[in-house]
Amino acid sequence: MAETSIKAKAADTNAPAAQLRPGRAADPMPGVAAQGKGADDMADNTPAVSQPSEPESPGTPDVSEAEDGEQAPSEADIELAMAESRQRKLRLMLRQCDRVLLIDFDLLSMSDWPDNYRLAAARRSRDLWALSAMVAATIFLSGLTGFVPAWVAGGGFGAFVIILLLGVPVVRRIYTSKPSYLDLVMQRQRMLRDARKHVEHLEGKDGLIWQCARMSEYNNGLRHSRFSDLLQLSEQRVLPRYLTRREHLRLYLIYLLEAEKAYNRVQQAFFDGNQEAIDKGWQGVAAAPEPRT
Repeated sequence: MAETSIKAKAADTNAPAAQLRPGRAADPMPGVAAQGKGADDMADNTPAVSQPSEPESPGTPDVSEAEDGEQAPSEADIELAMAESRQRKLRLMLRQCDRVLLIDFDLLSMSDWPDNYRLAAARRSRDLWALSAMVAATIFLSGLTGFVPAWVAGGGFGAFVIILLLGVPVVRRIYTSKPSYLDLVMQRQRMLRDARKHVEHLEGKDGLIWQCARMSEYNNGLRHSRFSDLLQLSEQRVLPRYLTRREHLRLYLIYLLEAEKAYNRVQQAFFDGNQEAIDKGWQGVAAAPEPRT
């Protein structure tokens, strides 16, 4: 028994003790290590099982296939679309601003407008006529009071009657062709009224010059700041009632002349685009302008 216990102690003494390594737990006993090694070998020898891939949704097309199936537009298609857009834009400009061709230059320019010199001369003639009639009337009235002799008063009365007759338009035209001050004032008012009626006809219900403003790329003169008030009033459909002076109407005429230049250039560009479309066989692009309203 003692020998057996001594051998057991010797066996325990010769058995390797457990060792510690930095950064990991103590090594297991030899039996446990062997079991662990066997498990590791089995894990290494076990073939890897591939994970089944996620099934693709049948409704979702492959991106590469979609990209290959979609055909990019060709240069010819792009050129055709640009030509259609350009011609459509030009047709709209021509339709909206075609009334600019109806302007009456003489009516809006008012070339027969009485200038200030003629008006001042007529005013002096009127004042002289009124002064003469007043002097003749004073002499006549002085004769009634006995302040002057009767024959002088009678001469004053006759002069007063003649001066009054000279102021009558029918008699006045007999001895002079110059218009009176009242005639010149009425002529101015009549010309303004006729010009405003013509502007009202041109503007119509929708306005004119504010729609012509989109042709400014064909004439930079339409972008001048002096036309801003006219464009705003035209867009509000109240322009004719605010044209109360000749300067306003002349500014309106200047804008119409600039718009007419732009209209001719737009029309030429439209016809050139039509000819190009016909040459290339684009019958849908080569269309005539819309009828005027």
